[in-house]
Amino acid sequence: MPISTPHLLIIDDHALFRSGLRLVLQNGLPQARVSEAASLEEALRLQGEDAPSLLLLDIQLGGLNGIEGMAVLARKWPGVPAIILSADDTDYTVRQALQRGASAFVSKAATAEHIMTVIARVGGGPALCQDPRSDLADDKPQFTPRQYEVLGLLSQGLTNKAIGRRLNLSENTIRGHVQAILLALDVDNRAEAAFAARRRGLVS
Repeated sequence: MPISTPHLLIIDDHALFRSGLRLVLQNGLPQARVSEAASLEEALRLQGEDAPSLLLLDIQLGGLNGIEGMAVLARKWPGVPAIILSADDTDYTVRQALQRGASAFVSKAATAEHIMTVIARVGGGPALCQDPRSDLADDKPQFTPRQYEVLGLLSQGLTNKAIGRRLNLSENTIRGHVQAILLALDVDNRAEAAFAARRRGLVS
């Protein structure tokens, strides 16, 4: 059944990733309300009137992990679908997530368009998600949540090496993300990227 006024809850212990995913969701779902929790325990403290209509859940969390915690979430919010978002996209992990009740599994490396497509499918179709291409009219480029993380740190003046250390990624991987960001923003260097990102409201 389509969700008329969706409330999406992100459960992830990495604040930068939550911020990036929130921007993806707000760009693709301007009519939705997006909430965040850093742990399952924090999510479970939400009151009844704040019940989500869709969960976006990481696996690696402090305390109870996402796969084990889906049963707890299902007891609190029966019938609310959960999408697992994880950097661990091995066949075993995907299979475990789906067997435990996840409605879908999405790699954290997925594009914003793919994430929105999965949300639309799980949440009931077009009533939940507008065409991901429509945000082009708002002059907001499509980035993955990881690229939003990189963009936020880049805008703070961090080098590729420092960003890599912060995100536990190789410098070469960060360099690839930065090149994709420069291309998407149609700028020539990091300073211009930071300025353009702030002007377009992509970072605070």
